[in-house]
Amino acid sequence: MRKRFLLLVAALLVGALAFVAAGCGGDDSSSSGGTGASGDTSGMPTSVGEGEGEVNLIAWAGYVEDGSTDPSVDWVTPFEEKTGCQVNVTIGNTSDEMVTLMKTGNFDGVSASGDATLRLIAAGDVAPVNVDLVPNYADIFPGLKDQPHNTVDGVHYGIPHGRGANLLMWRTDDVNPEPDSWGAVFDPNSPYKGKITAYDSPIYIADAALYLMKTQPSLGITNPYELDDDQFNAAVDLLKQQRTLIGEYWSDYTKEQAAFAGGNSVLGTTWQVITNLLEADKVPVKAILPKEGATGWSDTWMISSKAKHPNCMYMWMDWIVSPEANAQVAEWFGEAPANAKSCAETADPKTCEIYHADDQAYFDQVWYWTTPQRDCLDDRGEVCKDYSEWTQAWTEIKG
Repeated sequence: MRKRFLLLVAALLVGALAFVAAGCGGDDSSSSGGTGASGDTSGMPTSVGEGEGEVNLIAWAGYVEDGSTDPSVDWVTPFEEKTGCQVNVTIGNTSDEMVTLMKTGNFDGVSASGDATLRLIAAGDVAPVNVDLVPNYADIFPGLKDQPHNTVDGVHYGIPHGRGANLLMWRTDDVNPEPDSWGAVFDPNSPYKGKITAYDSPIYIADAALYLMKTQPSLGITNPYELDDDQFNAAVDLLKQQRTLIGEYWSDYTKEQAAFAGGNSVLGTTWQVITNLLEADKVPVKAILPKEGATGWSDTWMISSKAKHPNCMYMWMDWIVSPEANAQVAEWFGEAPANAKSCAETADPKTCEIYHADDQAYFDQVWYWTTPQRDCLDDRGEVCKDYSEWTQAWTEIKG
């Protein structure tokens, strides 16, 4: 599979014309990998030219591995050897941090989650992507294409990388009976008070909204990211009530892993990879997709509208979703790969089954993170709460 991909890269390089994007590859402040204006594709490249020698990325930890973390985990070095593009990576610890870094114009691309993508698009910090220049895009699972968090008015602003759900996990030796609903983490009379955990981000408000959408239909919530005053206040009130139950919030998965291993947390939101790590350490845990469904993430590689090395960035976007590289990332990071052909390339043949990679019915129950906007995107108009208001509310919730 890797050989097949490298032949595709070679075909793009041999005889290819330079990018036609205005100012592409220059060093001045007007350099651009394409326009960042929403819906404007006039400056979008039509071909990939010779690599510029390097590419500067912002990424989640575990997405850009060159063997320095683990000598056996390296999909960066083969990319550098075949393209001549040296990979420089800055780790983004949160979506907010990634958005801030992208505004500097010092990076060519970012692995953005859905709670960052629309902010980057609206600000003009990322450019439309010509998916025809990313051959491996053809093999991306259909359920990951044309998603509202990275496609605006039919214009693509990135290449899907991977996905996962925010699950409900508990210690089986402490929690009884087994929960099947998010109600377990919102029950004001919970016997596990002080040992419940939740994800530490304003986007977690959507988890409360999703629960209310399923349990209080009178609120009229149809999308957990599109909340008017009454709906938003109901979700915030539920989370303020939950605050008295929370032992700790987490954003670093190693922090939650340690809390469950030590028994400081026994119930709460998790990722499949955390469950896998705990089970490998013989910690008695179980995780499910509750009956209400769940929020989740679908990460997207996006190119900066001020990219200094756009050719290398296009090569990177194609490489990272090639069957073999995408399989390696998915297994290392702990998520479902984006490329359907990756399922035949994983070291563990059960990887795609574990992460429900080709189970669209499973992901139909998952609401991918997206950036809350004032425009409700329905006939209510601009009466929904935007991300800045979610951020302010989250500060108040945590106290």
